[in-house]
Amino acid sequence: MIALLDYGSGNLRSVHKALVRVGAEVRIVRGPEEMRDARAAVLPGVGAFDDCIHALRRQELLEATREFIRSGRLFLGICVGYQALFERSEEFNSCAAGLGLFAGRVVRFAAAAGLKVPQIGWNQIRIVRPECPLYRGVADGSYVYFVHSFFPKPADESIVATRTEYGEVFASSIWRDNVFATQFHPEKSQRVGLQLLRNFVELAGG
Repeated sequence: MIALLDYGSGNLRSVHKALVRVGAEVRIVRGPEEMRDARAAVLPGVGAFDDCIHALRRQELLEATREFIRSGRLFLGICVGYQALFERSEEFNSCAAGLGLFAGRVVRFAAAAGLKVPQIGWNQIRIVRPECPLYRGVADGSYVYFVHSFFPKPADESIVATRTEYGEVFASSIWRDNVFATQFHPEKSQRVGLQLLRNFVELAGG
C-alpha cells in the first residue's frame, strides 16, 4: 500500500489517479497513524512552501514523514513535496523550516530577459545518474511537465538525478537511498511520467 499524503493543497486527485493506473494500491492519509503500515509514501504539492510545511505540522505529518523516511521505506516528493525536503525556501520571505533531510535552500529563477516565470509547460530532463531506478525505461532528454517558480539547490551535488535548463540549469530531480523527488509533475507527464510512477510502485512492491 502506498500512502498519499493529503495536507489540503496537494494535487491529490491527479496523483491518485496516476498511481492507481500503474497498479498501485493507494490510501489517502491525513494523519500519522494512517502511514504506519504503508510500504511507500508520496507527498504531492502545489502552492506555497510555507503553506505545505504548516499544514503538515498541523496534521502531525511533518515528523511522521521524517520518521517514515528514516525507517527506510520508499518516499517520493513531487514539486513542493520535493522542495519541502530541504532546509529553507526563499519564497515570499518564507520563515518555515523544511524537513531538512537534505542540505540546501529553495530559490527563485533568476531574472533574465525573455524568461517567463513561472515555468509552465514541457521541458527536457537530462539524466545524470542513469542508475537511478526511477528512470528505468525513461530516455535521456525526455520531456516532462513543470509548473514552478522556485527550485531547490542541493548542497550535495551527488544526490542530483536529473538536470533541466530554463534560463539556468537546475536539479529537476534527486535520489538518495530510499528517497526520490521531482520538481516536475509525473502525474501530468503522460507516458514518461507514468513509467516513472510505475517504476516507483514496482520498487515499493505494489
